[in-house]
Amino acid sequence: MPSRPSALPAGFIAPCLPTSAPQPPIGTEWVHEIKHDGIRVIARKAELGVRLYSHAGNDLTQRFPPIADAVARLRARSCILDGEAVSCGDDGIAVFERIRYKRYDDTVFLYAFDLIELNGDDLRREPLETRKATLGSLLARVGNSLRLNEHLDHANGVHVFEHACRLGLEGVVSKRKGSPYRSGRSLDWLKAKNPACAAVKREAEEDWGR
Repeated sequence: MPSRPSALPAGFIAPCLPTSAPQPPIGTEWVHEIKHDGIRVIARKAELGVRLYSHAGNDLTQRFPPIADAVARLRARSCILDGEAVSCGDDGIAVFERIRYKRYDDTVFLYAFDLIELNGDDLRREPLETRKATLGSLLARVGNSLRLNEHLDHANGVHVFEHACRLGLEGVVSKRKGSPYRSGRSLDWLKAKNPACAAVKREAEEDWGR
């Protein structure tokens, strides 16, 4: 796993990190998103150009040119997107091995799920629903390299999680309605992982290796 650089780049905003949970929360105050098996990316467009950063602040711009090019073409003077860079197999499910060894980087796209800044306006204090609606408008008709990670509202999180597990997906991230965007670990974002997915097995093997 890449280490955090000694000096974080100017303009970088550390991502909000979900707290692990055995299963999604129950109740109407939550929305639920599919968790895809990829690499977390903070994408920033500014006057000087586009930069892609890992969750730790490492520069990924040259790693994922299709994503950087798509962000540059967005109809915004500036913006900061939070999302997951993924490469999918023929079944449409993200496969981490395709992205880990750089063999399929031309197929990588960004599942964007949050909007941190837009045209100089800091959106972190805005409610989750407002940020996601604005993100959806920004990403309308932008091509395949940037895709909105849709969320499910008015759905039973447990049922969403069970369906994700049956499809072999990594899991579900549940987000509290009305919540702001906060860097660091958050109880407003809860992540339930499919215990049979490749990501869980991979993490267990890497922990054993250490």
